[in-house]
Amino acid sequence: MAERLKITRRDFLDGFALSVAAGSSLSPLDLLAQEENSVSGGPYPPARTGLRGNHPGSFEVTHALLSGGPRWPRPGTLTDEIYDLIVIGGGISGLSAAYLYRQRMGPDARILVLDNHDDFGGHAKRNEFDVDGKKLIGYGGSQTIEEPRRYSRASSQLLKDVAIETERFYDYYDRSYFDDRNLGSGIYFSAEHYGADSVHPNHTEDSRGTDAAELRRAIDAYPLSRESRDSLISLHLDERDYLDGRSRDEKIALLRRISYTDFLRDHAGVTEDVRVILRDVVKGYWGMGYDALSALEGFRLDMPGTHHLGIGELEGESARREEPYIFHFPDGNAGIARSIVRQLVPDAVPGSTMEDLVLARIEYGLLDRESNDTRIRLSCSAVDVRHVDGDRHVDVTYVHDGSPYRVRGRHAILACYNEVIPHICPEVPDGQIDAINTNTKTPLVFISVAVHNWRAFDNLGYESFYIPRGMLMHSFGMDFPVSMGGYEFTQNPDEPTVIHGTYVPTVPDQGLTSREQFVRGRAKLYQMTYDDFERDTIRQLSGALEGGGFDAERDVAGITINRWPHGYAYEYNELYDPAEWNLDNGPHVVGRAQLGRISIANSDASAYAYANGAIDAADRAVDEQLGAI
Repeated sequence: MAERLKITRRDFLDGFALSVAAGSSLSPLDLLAQEENSVSGGPYPPARTGLRGNHPGSFEVTHALLSGGPRWPRPGTLTDEIYDLIVIGGGISGLSAAYLYRQRMGPDARILVLDNHDDFGGHAKRNEFDVDGKKLIGYGGSQTIEEPRRYSRASSQLLKDVAIETERFYDYYDRSYFDDRNLGSGIYFSAEHYGADSVHPNHTEDSRGTDAAELRRAIDAYPLSRESRDSLISLHLDERDYLDGRSRDEKIALLRRISYTDFLRDHAGVTEDVRVILRDVVKGYWGMGYDALSALEGFRLDMPGTHHLGIGELEGESARREEPYIFHFPDGNAGIARSIVRQLVPDAVPGSTMEDLVLARIEYGLLDRESNDTRIRLSCSAVDVRHVDGDRHVDVTYVHDGSPYRVRGRHAILACYNEVIPHICPEVPDGQIDAINTNTKTPLVFISVAVHNWRAFDNLGYESFYIPRGMLMHSFGMDFPVSMGGYEFTQNPDEPTVIHGTYVPTVPDQGLTSREQFVRGRAKLYQMTYDDFERDTIRQLSGALEGGGFDAERDVAGITINRWPHGYAYEYNELYDPAEWNLDNGPHVVGRAQLGRISIANSDASAYAYANGAIDAADRAVDEQLGAI
């Protein structure tokens, strides 16, 4: 195990977060940042490190509400004058709702956006570091505009209206960056699970096109038994139809009702070690392993053993992305959130293009000025939303710094987590509550590690690592190579950069559904301290990279833990959910039903964990409220 890092006062001031003590919720840097990371005398949340995401201070009020804890009285007086629209939730969906409402109602519409975090954007969070005189920008959640050509008209138009032209990313994203530097994908076997730390070329996913001899050599070096190495090699190279004797329809039906892990065991006959190695490669995409995903999804994602089943392309589905995965700001989809905020509160966000947005420093102190037509009020947790005044208005009670406040609007849009809505809105009927409670969000953690250099990656010849049986991260690697707006992605190994890691807490191979694993994983996240995350992150970085000369105490400049116990929106899982449930049909449709002057907008309400799901929900909610005038 790597020795505990020795943190000096200089480290502290330069941005290295270390928790006060095991079990502490706030790190010293979080406390320091409240005073030192400021602009115009106010806080600057993107520069805060330590425990972020659902950070301390953002969830306690809601958790108290959900657990039957203290109740806050509705104040007798209104805090502000009446708004045209109040939006609860300042993520991409809530910000989009505010923007679309103002766009359709005119620039004089008075709008208030409330959010329980100290920053806007929801899961679309920006992480900043200053290392060796260079500003580093990373993403702490929602990361990429995926397949924008498939966006709805409303989502596509919103991006254009806020000055995001996705075609420009073809110039800004360097798709040959890692190939030009001979950096490949690695697999890290840890000493805790495999006896010794070792890294090798990663052959856990689609290896078609790889030289067979090269593949054999690589897998033969894996720290596995001879039987398991032969099993993995055969799975990649044998052109067998493991479902031979069945019709195409029978194969598809079977693959839909069994997990990919079960397919490997019962039909491909691979060893348990191989099943475990392949199980978690999809965690970053689905938030669960292949023990809780169908074998048909393994087929869609080109997993080994599915290439010669004689199925062909599935009707109405494409097995591969139609567009490259390149539509990415340096801060991920925080770029979308910042673009919308610039339209809502122009004085707070300098510039006018998607390029100059990258290095723009937002004046957070201007977001909630009384003179703004649209006000964004942070660190405010809504606790009560209800119709008043003969259903002509909606009152919202929220808590800030322990005190309740009440505001009133002609309309309200709930763009917070779906699971919270029944607890803050007493008017939601029982049937709708049941529909909302059908699904649960995926817990996950995005870890940003600022390093003084990335020589170890260059020396080893890898840009990323997959970690089977990971004690924390299941993968980590260099960030997306995007240079735009005066921000340049690192060009040589001696420069500082950001390493991105992903942790998804699951309870695999115990027969639990994806929902059941999400609930268990969320509980685990809330029990983990910053110390836990820091210790295991450093251990895994050191185990994988020490052979390349990595020294954590020397090379790590800062760590931000973006913890999301309520992360991805639930998407229907064909292994457990009825076949007829889809984006247009399922409990989420009942769960998002309009309640008079109250509408629901979030990615949960779309059953789709992507930015366009959030924007489309906002578009629908705004249309509902315009119809309620």
